Amino acid sequence: MRSFVLLFLVCLVACSSSPLPERARQPLIVETAGGGARRFEVEFVKSPNDLWTGLRWRTEMAADHGMLFDLGGTHVARFTMSDTLIPLDMLFIAKDGRILKIAENTEPGNPGPYTSDGLVRAVLELNAGTSARAGIKTGDQVRHPLFRAH
Repeated sequence: MRSFVLLFLVCLVACSSSPLPERARQPLIVETAGGGARRFEVEFVKSPNDLWTGLRWRTEMAADHGMLFDLGGTHVARFTMSDTLIPLDMLFIAKDGRILKIAENTEPGNPGPYTSDGLVRAVLELNAGTSARAGIKTGDQVRHPLFRAH
């Protein structure tokens, strides 16, 4: 039965004529130590199903887009690239909005895990190479309503 369900899901994704639906986007700004600021439009996810699905099976993402994962509290984050088709930068963000770690140019299909190595509140996924191109580094500040209360 398990094999049948897996085969059904693979066929459903492969045979679909449209990509998985995107969620509503919200603005997010990363302020760099050098004084610059970079704005992104991010899909904000926090339900268990959305956290699990993430960017799986997507074949592209616009250059100024991303996905912000609300972990619902502070945790050591462990992310995978299983079933993810596009390379990503993963930014692990503390509850105050400070970037604690960046996993750059993650490899599609790599089970990882890619870990935060410390307690984080959220993870921001951007297209691979975006962090380097925008000068985003650990210690930079992320501005989004998720981090206002901290």
